[in-house]
Parts: sequence; structure tokens; C-alpha cells
Amino acid sequence: MTGAAVDPIVFLVRRDRALNWTGIAALVLGAWAYLLYLSRTMGEMAGMPGMAPALVPWAATDVAFTVLMWAVMMVGMMLPAAAPVILLFASVNRKRGEQGGLAVPTGTFVGGYLLVWGGFSVAAGLAQWGLHAAALLSPMLATTSPLIGGALLVAAGVYQLTPLKEACLLHCRSPLGFLMTEWREGPAGALRMGLRHGAFCLGCCWVLMGLLFVTGVMNLLWVAVIATFVLLEKVAPGGRLIGRAASWALIAAGLVVLGQATKMAGM
Repeated sequence: MTGAAVDPIVFLVRRDRALNWTGIAALVLGAWAYLLYLSRTMGEMAGMPGMAPALVPWAATDVAFTVLMWAVMMVGMMLPAAAPVILLFASVNRKRGEQGGLAVPTGTFVGGYLLVWGGFSVAAGLAQWGLHAAALLSPMLATTSPLIGGALLVAAGVYQLTPLKEACLLHCRSPLGFLMTEWREGPAGALRMGLRHGAFCLGCCWVLMGLLFVTGVMNLLWVAVIATFVLLEKVAPGGRLIGRAASWALIAAGLVVLGQATKMAGM
């Protein structure tokens, strides 16, 4: 029966992998649960008589709440796409610890990654504040301006075709290559690596996140569609082709929206 015994090292690897998967899943599911609750609450408030949220000026607490909402949304949307590099970091880090190196909690790397998206959330929250102040948002937080919506669609499509997008996507699609070229020792190094990987992911996806102002920030169906697209573009074998096809579709849709807006303005 000795053949049935589990190698201690294999057991530790499986345990660590299970713990990391559990942590990622808990963060993602928690984020989506909060977004579902928020979407339902906002939908109920929008349907109440006498509610006109677009006409109510924001206080500092409203800005902070909006930034928090975006930050939670980025956790739910971006962590699944970052899972391959997170798990690989945990595996490499554990092996280096076994060889006498300094083992660092995987959460340090993840924290650096999420800090980048936290910074993006601040920018997105401020953009939402500006649209709200200009009365250009619907109750589900979609822009009511066809010109802005069309411009965002075209911008997202064009950006998909740029060398910067391609360079950032290359890093995101190659977790091993990223770790081999960007590895840094110690907690500060892990944090820096998380920041670097977050910066590459931000370079890939920041314009796509702007599309939420077209579809509705609280339209969770489109939030899920964009998150799925980001995941497929990074991990699917045909990710580049998917991205290219989407870019032309976005440009075409944007031009149609802009054409209709121009026609209505001339009537």
C-alpha cells in the first residue's frame, strides 16, 4: 500500500494551488455578489416615483462610493484574467522558498495588481462624476449622449489595433515570460511585480472599460460580456483574432451611432 501514499511535496503543491484558487474565487464571487445587490438596489430606486438621481449634486461621499463601486467591479472583471500569472507566481515563489529564497505571500503580488486597478477606479469614478454633473447619464449609468457613446466605441476599436495594445497584450498572454523578465525578490519586489503586471493589463483594457459608459455601468450583462472578452483575449488560443474581429465591430458600431447622431442633429 506504500504506492498509494501521497508525496509530501505533491501534497503541498496541491494544497497551495487549492488555497490560491479558493482565494481568487472568493474575491471574484464576493465582487459579483456586491454588484448584483447594487444593480438591483439602483434599479428599484430608479423606478420609484419622484426619484431623479441625475439632478442631485454629488457630495464627497458619493464620489468615494462611486470609486469603491468601480474598484469592486474591477476585482470581479480582471482577477479571472490575471489568475494564470497569479497561480504561476505562487508556484515559482514556493519553489524559490524551498531552495532557500525569501518566500512572499501571494497576496502581496495580488495587492500590487489591484492597486493599479484601484487607480483606474479613481479616474473612472471622476469621469462618472463629470458625466453626472453634465446630466449625461441614465439611471443605469449609461451615457445619454450618442456622440460620446459613438466616440467611445470608435476609440475602443481603434485602440485594439495599436502597437501599445499589442505590446501590453503580449505580456498578459505570457505569464511565464513576464515572470522570467520581471522577477524581483522580497515583498517589495513582489509588490513591484504586481504593479508592473497590473500596468500591462491596464494598458490592454482601459479603453474597453470605458465602454461601460456606453452599455451602462450597472448593466451587469454587458459587464459580464466585457469581462469574458478580456479573459478570452488573454488566454484563448485565438485571442488575437478575437480581439481584431472585435476592434472592427466596435469601429463599425461607433460609426453607425455617430452617423445617426449627426443625422438627428441636422434635422
